[in-house]
Amino acid sequence: MSALPQGLADFVAHAGWEGAVIDPLPGDASFRRYFRLTRRAGESAMLMHAPPPHEDPKPFLHVAHWLNGNGMRGPAILAEDAAAGWVLTEDFGNDRMRDWLDLHPADEEAAYTAAIDALVALHQVPPGPFAPYDTATYLREVALFTDWYCPAMGLTVDEAGFASAWREVLEPLEPSGAISVTILRDYHAENIMLLGGKPHAPQGLIDFQDALVGHRAYDLVSLLQDARRDVPEPLEAAMLAHYCAAAGVEDEGFFGDYARLGAQRNAKIVGIFTRLDRRDGKPKYLDMIPRVWAAMERDLAHAALEPVARWFDANVPADLRAANGAYPA
Repeated sequence: MSALPQGLADFVAHAGWEGAVIDPLPGDASFRRYFRLTRRAGESAMLMHAPPPHEDPKPFLHVAHWLNGNGMRGPAILAEDAAAGWVLTEDFGNDRMRDWLDLHPADEEAAYTAAIDALVALHQVPPGPFAPYDTATYLREVALFTDWYCPAMGLTVDEAGFASAWREVLEPLEPSGAISVTILRDYHAENIMLLGGKPHAPQGLIDFQDALVGHRAYDLVSLLQDARRDVPEPLEAAMLAHYCAAAGVEDEGFFGDYARLGAQRNAKIVGIFTRLDRRDGKPKYLDMIPRVWAAMERDLAHAALEPVARWFDANVPADLRAANGAYPA
């Protein structure tokens, strides 16, 4: 017990789980830690420790309560102490969509169809009480590419031109009542739990604490241009078509918006993965950059990205682009 965070035993006891077996779970790219609590009868729960000042569980709790109050499948909140960083939630089990598909690749279409259907359901609910995903936020995020990746690669680039090109591309996506929905922002195969171990069953949502209100294409990009697993292009196209049919999307401009958000998200992720290596000493994310870069190149080929594509042509060497942005060996 000495290796566990201070305060854990008191919180667990106060929540009514004293005496439960506590098993630490693997972490992610943040300061959060997770534990599985198991009672003798086999009942289990998930304990999250998101300690201030590095973490703050209040946004997670805010979004979880909203999702669960609007028919979505976030984990039930069993106990909370936000000031100390503790949250006890329902246990969704071990069947992450990513892991399930590694073992059951034939279930890929069924799992992605269910994930798209969950987004359709989310987008039918009026947007939640969250901040807007506006142009200023998009620009701040995409600047991670020039702030971290370009210096790491020894590139001297036109940063002002980068911001100007992105502003031109992204301003048409400024949130409006007609198209705004709740955006979970990290909706992908590692953050979707297959409840009951079935790809077509209701899917549990996790890691949604950064939710905003913005364009309905964003979480589609997060899911279908996944940084962590390959999504075949034919499947991506089929799932986009399925979303459009189920959500009643008839605007051809939607695909241009999908490309805009894809390029923005992927450029941001390249910057984040570089920062995780250079600042945080976590080089494992570098291996994902070529996958993210390849998706970004496909997005940049869309006519809606012409100003940004022109900037890449002028500022990023062809050999680096041919290598999909990979760090040199």
